[in-house]
Amino acid sequence: MTQDETGAGTGTDGGSASGQRPEDEPGSGVMTAFGRQLKLLRMRAGLDRAEFGNRVGYAAQSVASFEQGRRIPQPAFIDKADAVLEAGGLLLTLKKEVARAQYPAFFRDAARLEAEALELFLYAVCAVPGLLQTEGYTRALLAMRRPLLDEDTIEQRVSARIARQEVLNRWPAPLMSFVIEETFLRRPFGGRAVLRGVLEQILLVGQKRNVEIQVMPVDREDNAGVDGPFTLITRKGGDQVAYLEVQGRSMLLTDRDEVRSVAARYGIIRSQALTPRESLGFIEKLLGEL
Repeated sequence: MTQDETGAGTGTDGGSASGQRPEDEPGSGVMTAFGRQLKLLRMRAGLDRAEFGNRVGYAAQSVASFEQGRRIPQPAFIDKADAVLEAGGLLLTLKKEVARAQYPAFFRDAARLEAEALELFLYAVCAVPGLLQTEGYTRALLAMRRPLLDEDTIEQRVSARIARQEVLNRWPAPLMSFVIEETFLRRPFGGRAVLRGVLEQILLVGQKRNVEIQVMPVDREDNAGVDGPFTLITRKGGDQVAYLEVQGRSMLLTDRDEVRSVAARYGIIRSQALTPRESLGFIEKLLGEL
């Protein structure tokens, strides 16, 4: 969510600092369990991998990867597999856990909280927030990571980040606020066409009644956000937590005094930024300059 921004939770969903694939990280046990269950059900149905793959629209090699826990299946595959194998919902019961496994280990708890949040307040300083990114922008960010991520991991993470954006259309709609540093609305990650696409996306999301987007201009002499990015998440019941992320490491703050301090800082940051209306006008101006 924060510097999901670059790739991870910020959700950015980037990768761990070591460049590991999601299935190599802690939490891969769910993938092993899913794979074994899938294989047992396929064999019970009397289908080899090629025939089963034809029925669900995947290559036999992909089916093997799913069964061996080496790749994370998309929700659509799980739905089809459960139906084709007449599993009676056995595969569907693991769907949510499988979905969580597609994120880097350090972002999984935050992803769960984000999906259920009543309020999301995010201060972004490294890139456009993940919840506002386009596929092209996300892919460009992930391709720049060092150590390099392999293509399968990049595509998995792109899909995961775009899937997170379902929270934007959820009902009841969560209250969402984004403050984005001007610098990263100008940096052409992936090229000018990619930048244009993400600016258009921001304008589109900014029209939603439950979303407020603000720009922090570079000419501000005061900025309470100099300590870095963060996300404030309000959970059911009203409790707030703060999510911090940097260099593939993350922290969830739950102590009330610490979270209250972060919330106060966010309020100051919002007061120092352009208003939501001014911000959308500013982004429209940026688009006109491209």
